[in-house]
Formats: sequence, structure tokens, C-alpha cells
Amino acid sequence: MQRFDEMYSQATATEPGSPVRAHYKAYADWLANQSSSAMLARREEAEMIFRRVGITFAVYGDKDESGSGTERLIPFDLIPRIIPAHEWQSMEKGLVQRVTALNRFIHDVYHDQEIIKAGIIPADQILNNAQFRPEMMGVDVPHQIYAHISGIDIVRAPNAQGEGEYYVLEDNLRVPSGVSYMLEDRKMMMRLFPELFSRHRVAPVAHYPDLLLETLRASSPASSAEPSVVVLTPGMYNSAYFEHAFLAQQMGVELVEGQDLFVK
Repeated sequence: MQRFDEMYSQATATEPGSPVRAHYKAYADWLANQSSSAMLARREEAEMIFRRVGITFAVYGDKDESGSGTERLIPFDLIPRIIPAHEWQSMEKGLVQRVTALNRFIHDVYHDQEIIKAGIIPADQILNNAQFRPEMMGVDVPHQIYAHISGIDIVRAPNAQGEGEYYVLEDNLRVPSGVSYMLEDRKMMMRLFPELFSRHRVAPVAHYPDLLLETLRASSPASSAEPSVVVLTPGMYNSAYFEHAFLAQQMGVELVEGQDLFVK
């Protein structure tokens, strides 16, 4: 798969005069007036704030001198990836369709298994999969939603006309983490470059915790109008602990560990 340059319409983006894609034109004009020293200072400011607030994630494969996993700052790029509204609307429709299909697939696996009977997927790939839970056969879940939070990895590659086409790299359905870093990155961009947000119509993302809380409440099997919602975490040494604490705080719910829960 060839590399696709988001900002420039040719691979020779480093050469003077390389054409800028239409939706990046205003940003490119603004960027040309920013000094390298000013941009470097803003990057250093962002890293300082991330370290002070503790917005990091643990890397289990890397060890420090004591043998513990190392902490790294979240990825942050001063240059934003701009997605035009019409592209986002098309992508959103496709993602909704995809997640709906994935949930219907899981429902079918634990009910009629029509996809196996039709020979579309071999039975052993499902029934012998380590993630298949026989205990769930015939169990109906609220709204037939099994994957309440889906992380769909998307990449963009050039087509024959040199324009970018979106492709799904993989589907992450087992409570994927990472959304808190996106929210913190947006807050940082608004702090560092408020003029960009005042000049352009940028779609908001800060309401994500509200949508998440609404989704979790809707998934409750109880008939209570106000079901109890908590964020379950393995603890502070988990690589995604910052996200667990962040989302619990943003939703206004308790952050708990397994030992905090009991069955009535």
C-alpha cells in the first residue's frame, strides 16, 4: 500500500511549491507564518503539561532499570489531520453500518448460527476460537448489542487518481482504549492554537463521555430508570489506567476494582 500525504497532493511534498490539498489550504497559509521556534516551544509546552497531569500509558515490553514497565507520553502531533465534513459524513455512515453488522454477526453466532449453516464461515473458526463462550448460547442481551465500544482502525491510501480512499485495518471490539488521549489531544490543541478554532468550524468531541454514559445506561438489563454505572479497572498499574480514571471522572461515576464489587 502506497503512502498517502494528507496535506499535499503530490509525493514531493517537501519541495517548494508542492500543491496543497483544498481542505488544507487555509491551515497551510497559517502554518507558513509560524516560526519553527514558536512551534517547538508549543510542543515543549504540551509535553510539559502532559507529564505534569500524568497523561501517559505504560509500555509492558519496555523495562526501566528496576525492571518495571516504562511510562510514555501519549502521541501528540502539532499538525492536525483535517477531515472534510463530507468525507466524515460518509465515513460515519460506513462505520455505523459496520458496527451494526458486527453486532448482528455476534448475535447470530450465539443464536441461530445462520452464518455457519450458509458456509460463509467454517464452524471450527468460531466454535474452537478461544474467545467463543458457550455459556452465552441463547442469551439475549439488551438491544442485541454485544460490542458497546468499538475501535475501528482506519487508514487512507491513494487511489489511481491520487486521491485518498479509506480502508479498515482492523476491528477492535473488546473494550478498546485510547479515546481519552484523543480528547486530551483536542484540549491541548485548543489551548495551544485557539485562533485556529475561532477561525474554522471544527466538529466538537468533548461530549463523548456523555454519549458513553448514555450507552452504558442503555445496556443495563435492569428496568431501573437510573441504573448504576461504574468503570472497572485492573488497577493503577494497568497500561490504560489513566483512561479508566479519566472516563470515570468525566462521566461522574465510580472507578472500581474487582474487589469492590459483590453479587447480591
